[in-house]
Amino acid sequence: MDPASFAGIGLAFVFIFVAQIMEGGNPASIILIPPLMLVIGGTFGAAMAGGVLKDATGIVGQLKRAFLSKTSTPDALVEEVVKMAERARREGLLALEDAAKQVTHPFLRRGLMLAIDGTDPEELGEILHAEVSAKRKADKAGAKIFADMGGYSPTIGIIGTVMGLIHVLENLSQPEVLGHLIAGAFVATLWGVMLANVVFLPLGNRLKRVSEIECDQMELAIEGIMAIQAGTNPRLVAQRLKSLLPPGGADKDEKAKAA
Repeated sequence: MDPASFAGIGLAFVFIFVAQIMEGGNPASIILIPPLMLVIGGTFGAAMAGGVLKDATGIVGQLKRAFLSKTSTPDALVEEVVKMAERARREGLLALEDAAKQVTHPFLRRGLMLAIDGTDPEELGEILHAEVSAKRKADKAGAKIFADMGGYSPTIGIIGTVMGLIHVLENLSQPEVLGHLIAGAFVATLWGVMLANVVFLPLGNRLKRVSEIECDQMELAIEGIMAIQAGTNPRLVAQRLKSLLPPGGADKDEKAKAA
């Protein structure tokens, strides 16, 4: 699990509340149930109205993915592909059947099994690329609902503030409570802006980034599978895959092996 989301959101809230305390405020003064219910419930409802039911019902799974997803480096994947290429070069493609079942990367494992089963190279490439394309679309839909919530949340907060100010105007005959009512009215706007910029938009960007990393590794796996099926020299396979890594990634891998 990559702790970036937990750490980032937690750090943002810590600094917000610490700043409020340093200015002489009380964090309990902004933790009000009605504004929170309005902002969270209203924002989720607006986002759900802008999509399909499947997107809304899958939000819990997307939250788990945003916080708990593992972002592994591609180095281990490259090493695994090169080992498979070496064995296929020595013993033939069919000899990989038992070894492929032990591969940890699920997409690589499925691709290898298709190659071992004798799938036509062109058809194999189309199948694997289609799976990557489908994953990109699904991940984009998952991230969209958080991006939408980030857009709606500040406006829903303003609605809450307007409702609170209407309540203030209804009590102009009681000057002693106006200060408390006005302060409470702006709590909804505060939570609308804060949740949008600290929670919803960051989580949407997190899902996009995780999807990019996973799809890039799937593309890397496709290159390796096609090279193995073609019987390419393992050294060339390693060189080809390392050329697809981010700048500096291959150098770091070599330094780590040397150390």
